[in-house]
Amino acid sequence: MRNSAKVRVAVLFGGRSAEHEISLLSARFVVEALDRDRFEPVLIGIDKAGRWLLQDEALLLGAARDPRLARLNDAMPEIALDAHPGPAGEATLTVPGGARSPIDVVFPVLHGPTGEDGCVQGLLELAGVPYVGSGVLGSAVGMDKDVMKRLLREAEIPLVPHVTLRRAAWDRDSGACLEQIAALSPAGSGFGPIFVKPANLGSSVGVRRVTARAELEAAVEHAFEFDLKIVCEQGIEGVRELECAVLGDDDPIASVPGEIVVGHADGFYSYAAKYIDAEGATIRIPADLSPAEANAVQLLALRTFRALEASGMARVDLFLAPDRSLYVNEINTIPGFTAISMYPKLWEASGIPARELIARLIALALDRGARKARLRTSA
Repeated sequence: MRNSAKVRVAVLFGGRSAEHEISLLSARFVVEALDRDRFEPVLIGIDKAGRWLLQDEALLLGAARDPRLARLNDAMPEIALDAHPGPAGEATLTVPGGARSPIDVVFPVLHGPTGEDGCVQGLLELAGVPYVGSGVLGSAVGMDKDVMKRLLREAEIPLVPHVTLRRAAWDRDSGACLEQIAALSPAGSGFGPIFVKPANLGSSVGVRRVTARAELEAAVEHAFEFDLKIVCEQGIEGVRELECAVLGDDDPIASVPGEIVVGHADGFYSYAAKYIDAEGATIRIPADLSPAEANAVQLLALRTFRALEASGMARVDLFLAPDRSLYVNEINTIPGFTAISMYPKLWEASGIPARELIARLIALALDRGARKARLRTSA
């Protein structure tokens, strides 16, 4: 790290993903929460063409909180991260005019493919710069719902019944695929509900809740518009949606659990319920659980975090069935940081306010970077 009074934090947001706009809202929260006595932000927006652009802080903080109106300033100059450390091991940005500007740590606030799936993390590893959140492996398996579920099943973590389909199999024999998905309907309960999701996306983009056989084909086609692989899951009637935040590396801690109570017409925690409809969902923190249930949620969240090689931060989403059975739904290795996002709200309710949370995440990244820098690179 440089000899400076303040840590230079490159906040990286936007990205080539359907979650681009949500990332802008998350970046706004992170920048607002930075302690300016300790940290100096450098704002870098990635547009949907993949260009890295310097961004103006005043514009970001003054932007609308509606994701439909969120935009990068694409008239700003391009910037590049040097692909290898400097002579003293420092990480540098090449700024307009060719000058180099050092940075100490990167805070990726990128959701979805190319940002949360290990791609950017690999670049940051090559550049030798510490970064907040999971590494390449944890990011990749956390993004892919299919691979994630395989690892969780191996760790004997409870999951709802599901099937994975690839585009090629669907194009070859859609009828057989539909039969395979329809078999997820619980016996004797009519059809559904079944959730159809892109395997590599978040924020409920591309997700549909299917309650009739006639809706299934359209839901599958819709999910395949966003990914070449989809996951179809058995829904549980009367299920409660719980979320638990995790913070740390080798000795992570879990927040109090929270609950999402959906009131939106979609019937689940959809993109519209999350970000568009102000009345789409109600957040309950802490969730109304017995002490034993709350403890079970926390333990499952920590087991999931470790099984998937996550680090730094994650939000683990779970289901509580009417018979009180718990199931893990998924992990989010770069959880939302918008004004309504559960990750910072859960930690605030657990005694860690936003400014302290962001500082802790940066400290974890710097510590992990320092430990990795001490590893031998020759036999």
